[in-house]
Amino acid sequence: MAYTNSPLVTYTLLSPHYNPREHEIDTISIHCVVGQLTAKQVCNLERFAVDDPDDDDASCNYVVGTDGSIGLCVEEKNRSWCTSSRSNDHRAITIEVASDTKHPYAVNSVAYAALLDLVTDICKRNGIKKLLWKADKSLIGQVDKQNMTVHRWFANKACPGDWLYSRLGDLAAKVTAQLGGSTSTPSTDGTLYR
Repeated sequence: MAYTNSPLVTYTLLSPHYNPREHEIDTISIHCVVGQLTAKQVCNLERFAVDDPDDDDASCNYVVGTDGSIGLCVEEKNRSWCTSSRSNDHRAITIEVASDTKHPYAVNSVAYAALLDLVTDICKRNGIKKLLWKADKSLIGQVDKQNMTVHRWFANKACPGDWLYSRLGDLAAKVTAQLGGSTSTPSTDGTLYR
């Protein structure tokens, strides 16, 4: 498959933390970056930008900044080091979103709108016809039932924070509608009713 990157990117700083992708893209993993930062500021964080053997190296494919800016840290042809799961990162596009620094790690409306546009673009370019969310960890890898994952399923973390987690059903329904698929109504716990 010929991989492309999003034309919505406003800043690029490629991280040294990646591996060649070993699985087609069929999953989206959304994270919170825990800071109201621009895409440029996040891409330049030491843990993303610098190869330091004494540091907790990490990366992501994209960053959505508090101002709606979109950064590219790892090209889509490569696997980022984001969800604490090698197998998930090989199949997923990982996105860090600027958020508040405390619970529930809220995301502002500008960043949320940019996230919606970015995820829609990723799905279109990678042939993902519907974005599916049921808030069910047991469905990891069953992309015909759920094709979104979260960091908290793979590590002892709150990521993507309760604010985003509670809205993943809404995000999935809105992206699917923009893709021209049938929409689903998200419940308050993030599951979808069909």
